[in-house]
Amino acid sequence: MARTPAASVPERVLDGQQAAAARLMRDLDDRVPEAIVALRELWPHTGRAYVIGLTGSPGSGKSTLCDGLIAWYRARGLRVGVVAVDPSSPFSGGAILGDRIRMQRHATDPGVFIRSLATRGHLGGLSRSSGDVVAVLDAMGYERILLETVGVGQDEVEVASLAHTSVVITVPGLGDDVQALKAGTLEIADLLVVNKADREGADRTVHDLESMLGLRQGQEPPPVFKTSASQGAGVAELGLALESRRERALGPDGEERRRRRSRVQLLDILRDRLTQETEARLASAGGIDALAVEIAARRIDPYAAAEKAMDALLAAPRSV
Repeated sequence: MARTPAASVPERVLDGQQAAAARLMRDLDDRVPEAIVALRELWPHTGRAYVIGLTGSPGSGKSTLCDGLIAWYRARGLRVGVVAVDPSSPFSGGAILGDRIRMQRHATDPGVFIRSLATRGHLGGLSRSSGDVVAVLDAMGYERILLETVGVGQDEVEVASLAHTSVVITVPGLGDDVQALKAGTLEIADLLVVNKADREGADRTVHDLESMLGLRQGQEPPPVFKTSASQGAGVAELGLALESRRERALGPDGEERRRRRSRVQLLDILRDRLTQETEARLASAGGIDALAVEIAARRIDPYAAAEKAMDALLAAPRSV
């Protein structure tokens, strides 16, 4: 009797097999070539999920709010994928799984898939493979994908390039934190949330945010919501606001933003591939580290070293 051929990785992922998806996500994070091939096969099956980015300063309660949104969406029968970006372990380089612990009550729910990723030195609050993992969850049929940044400060603006809707979270009582938001994350907010609103000063924080937003000219200010995620307060109102933006984000009105997302993703891939290729070309001459030694010793300046690296890259054709 003929043996039935084993299903390919993309087939198993499209079939909703979480173990296969988890292995593919790990391999994508490790840049395994076969994983890139599998992702390319999955790409035509993407583009249906609504991606929501959650960012804000450390201690703002992003993971607790994310947990509340998972429960809100699951109560409505929607499947939810979560990409939680954690700091890298200084020993293993892997993710410190704080976010997954806070969402533990959903661990056995087959309608929820939570993936923690390590930043691995990537700036902007995300991991280098965040977009790839979002694509896998999208192909699997998760209708809502929550993308939570690591919480490193006010420069976490990269989430806007991956999410259809960006939620910026702050809390009362952080002094100059609201003022600091103006320098970065405030500019990418589609919705603003003052979490832990049961604390003293919540109304003042809302007022300060609305006052700052009112100074922006030519832009419709994003709405500000108060939540107390640990108590479940305000989560439903936030969920309804997110859903009210979904049709616009995924419809014709969101086309320009989708093009920008695609452009950012393409540039990220090109930078990654060009860096790998340059390092491979320079390997015979001691690699990037050898050039770094020359720069540190003042025997060559950084610009000349960069030109040398570009010459090595362009010297001869090589399959990438």
